[in-house]
Amino acid sequence: MLVAWLAVSFVALLVKISHWSNYEKTFLKQKATVKASRICSYVIWVTVVLLFIDRPVMGFCSLVSTSIASETNPSDFLSGAVYMIYTSRTIYLTGIVTTIELAVFGTIIAFALALLFVFLRIQAPDRSDNDAIKLLKIIASDITKVYSTIIRGTPMMVQGMIIYFAGYLLLRGTGMNTQQIGAVWSQFIAGLVTISLNSTAYMMEVLRGGIEAVDTGQMEAARSLGLSQWQAMRKVVFPQGVKNSIPALSNELVINIKDSSVLSVIGVFDLMFATTSIAGIYYRQMEIYCVTAGTYLILTLIASRLLTLMSRRLDVARPPMLGSDSDISMTVGSSSQPLKTAVDIED
Repeated sequence: MLVAWLAVSFVALLVKISHWSNYEKTFLKQKATVKASRICSYVIWVTVVLLFIDRPVMGFCSLVSTSIASETNPSDFLSGAVYMIYTSRTIYLTGIVTTIELAVFGTIIAFALALLFVFLRIQAPDRSDNDAIKLLKIIASDITKVYSTIIRGTPMMVQGMIIYFAGYLLLRGTGMNTQQIGAVWSQFIAGLVTISLNSTAYMMEVLRGGIEAVDTGQMEAARSLGLSQWQAMRKVVFPQGVKNSIPALSNELVINIKDSSVLSVIGVFDLMFATTSIAGIYYRQMEIYCVTAGTYLILTLIASRLLTLMSRRLDVARPPMLGSDSDISMTVGSSSQPLKTAVDIED
């Protein structure tokens, strides 16, 4: 049926090419022919859908059922991947859940810290500040600059190892044994601290860029109305800067989903750790690593879609422009000798 439809379509194409100037008068443009071709196209689409369900979909379902029922690991690629994932599904699902928890909670904590750090990062001495306040602002700004430089200049894998073993040695110095330390300072907590501190440095710079993109006139107008520097930043500049940074901030969640894989070096039971464990059980790496790559892709696509929908809900339509560099003539004085003054209306 499909081959016949392709042949008919080819004949119709030849007719159209040969009768290019008077194609509207050919039998192909008659009402009966157009209606018949439309009905046939619907039949063809139904046939294609049925073939797709019968061959790829049902074929994959049959492969999955056969692989699950197998007593040993099948030798072919796809069947072996299905068998390893099914028999080790508890390990694999635990890794997925841990990866999602690390990415989501790490991003939320990093956003809260980034709001604090960026406020310290952009501090500048104000003329109304005393010497002590000016000194504190300079020190706070310099500390956040050094923090951002160190975190963004070193790999997260190295940061995770330093944070984990530093916490372990610190608790070890208090006299706690290994079991007690594991109950307080687990690999998951160390990994969450690592992701939070790492993302904070990047989010801080993103927020700083969004805040600096706000027109300086906003701050000047707020100060002219009697607001202090803190009030102007909190009520006027910060909300606009955060809104400008939402797209880049949401991208950090996607990055954390992928970058959390490096935390397996300190024993965090994430998706990557589960993958290497399954590969070590069956001594077959290619199948499970390809499945894991697809899993990471699905997680990032879902996160990107959800963040896009959230950004649209948070987006606010700009009000209509009142005018831009337009001149308005105002008449002042008596009607016999009017005085005209040009007034600029800004955004």
